Amino acid sequence: MSRSDFPPGYDDSRLLSNPQPGGGYPASAPPYGFSAYGGQPPYPQPNDPYRGQPAGYPPPTLPVIPVIPPGLGDNEGFTTTGGFDDLSVRHTFIRKVYLILAAQLLVTTTIVAIFTFVEPVGDFVKKNPAIYWVSYAVYFVTHLVLVCCQGPRRRFPWNLILLAIFTLALSFMTGNIASYYSTKAVFLALGITVLVSVAVTVFCFQTKVDFTKCSGFFCVLGIVVFVTGIITAIVLSFKYIPWLHMLYAAIGAIAFTLFLAYHTQLLIGNRKLSIGPEEYVFAALSLYVDIVQIFIFLLQIIGYAER
Repeated sequence: MSRSDFPPGYDDSRLLSNPQPGGGYPASAPPYGFSAYGGQPPYPQPNDPYRGQPAGYPPPTLPVIPVIPPGLGDNEGFTTTGGFDDLSVRHTFIRKVYLILAAQLLVTTTIVAIFTFVEPVGDFVKKNPAIYWVSYAVYFVTHLVLVCCQGPRRRFPWNLILLAIFTLALSFMTGNIASYYSTKAVFLALGITVLVSVAVTVFCFQTKVDFTKCSGFFCVLGIVVFVTGIITAIVLSFKYIPWLHMLYAAIGAIAFTLFLAYHTQLLIGNRKLSIGPEEYVFAALSLYVDIVQIFIFLLQIIGYAER
């Protein structure tokens, strides 16, 4: 369940109409936001070769949505392997989760494509950052409700309605971020994310290694991502340091890849911990956030490497 991703920190229209001489930074930057799962770094303006930006600015720092491993909060959705032995029920549960996940990823991919290829859309959201913050507020509230409130999360059809709203909000945020990068960077990040996600999923279905036994490790890992995000946000708000930005992005990409393996095995069952059949929305949300976060962190790394 986690959080991360960010909008433009400055008013694009003002910068373009009155660019800073010599590529200097604007006088001040807005404060960064934060989610229930972790801090989010500021979003400085991109540098060349990013579209429509004056030279001299560092690449954008994307917001991070760190994931707190399940089991650290509401444990009622988890059982030991003996509590969910019916294979037909488990297989139906897995199919339902992956169908929901596929629909979420299809929506996100479509919105990212619109923001990437339709320049008027990208230009509009850059000039109106308030739209991003509204979507972030919607994302933040629905995420908290789905993660922390068992009732809405399990009650049909409200659970699917909340999940749909959450998906649209996070998709809009991801598309907004992608609009600040070149098409090549977006495609590379998307392709690598697909390969990583498929490889991790196949590995989790085949391996005998039980990641669910390491819930303590994932708790510590979540804290590391959280603290690193806060430090990065504070430092980058004063001065852009490329190596710190890339270190944070690398830690985030690795951490969410491990979270994806953990959440996948919770879904599969036949492990020390597993997700109960009523928690199909929570399972889909966890996998979806992991994949989106991997994409965003990879986009930061690839976008910086393209400079």
